[in-house]
Amino acid sequence: METVKPINKTRRLTESAVMIALATVLSMVQVYSLPNGGSITACSMVPLVLIAMRYDLKWSLFVGFVHSVLQLFLGLGAVRGLTLGTTVAVVLLDYTFAFTVLGLSGVFKNRIKNQAIAAAAGGALGCLLRFACHFLSGWLIWAVLWPPEGMLPAAYSLAYNGSYMLPEAVITAVVSALLVQFLPMYQRAQ
Repeated sequence: METVKPINKTRRLTESAVMIALATVLSMVQVYSLPNGGSITACSMVPLVLIAMRYDLKWSLFVGFVHSVLQLFLGLGAVRGLTLGTTVAVVLLDYTFAFTVLGLSGVFKNRIKNQAIAAAAGGALGCLLRFACHFLSGWLIWAVLWPPEGMLPAAYSLAYNGSYMLPEAVITAVVSALLVQFLPMYQRAQ
C-alpha cells in the first residue's frame, strides 16, 4: 500500500509566491495593448495554470485571488473618476473575479489522464471564464459610460475583449501544455 506524502506547506507557499510574482512580471510584458485596457501578454496566466495543476482547487483560487489584488493595485488608474458603485463593479468584474477564476484551471487534472491536455483545457477554461468577466464588465459598465458609436454594447464588448482574450487563451493553453509535459517538476503535487 502506497502512502501519500503530505504537502509541504512552506514549499507550497513559496512556489505560489514565486508563480504570482512571475505572473505579475509577465503581465507587464505586453505584446499588444488596447487603448482602453486589455493586452496580449508574454504568457502571464501560465504560472497560475501551473499552480492550479499542482495544487487543490481551494488553494488555486486563493492564489488567483492574490494575483487579482496585485493586478488591481497595478491597474488602479482604470477606476479613477468613477462613481462608488461603478468602481465596486469594475473592481469585482475586471479584477477580483477575472483573475480569481484562473484558479479553476486545474479542474481537468484528475479528469483527463494526459496532463498536457488537462493543462491546455484548464488554461483555456480559465481564460474563457476571465473573458466572461471582462465581457460582462464591458457590456454592463464600460459601454454604458462610453457607448460605442454604431455598435450594440454587447457586440462591442465581445469584439473588444475577444480581440485580446482569444490570443491570450491560445497562448496560455499551448504554453501550459508544453510546460506540464516537459517540466515534470511542475506536475501536480502528490
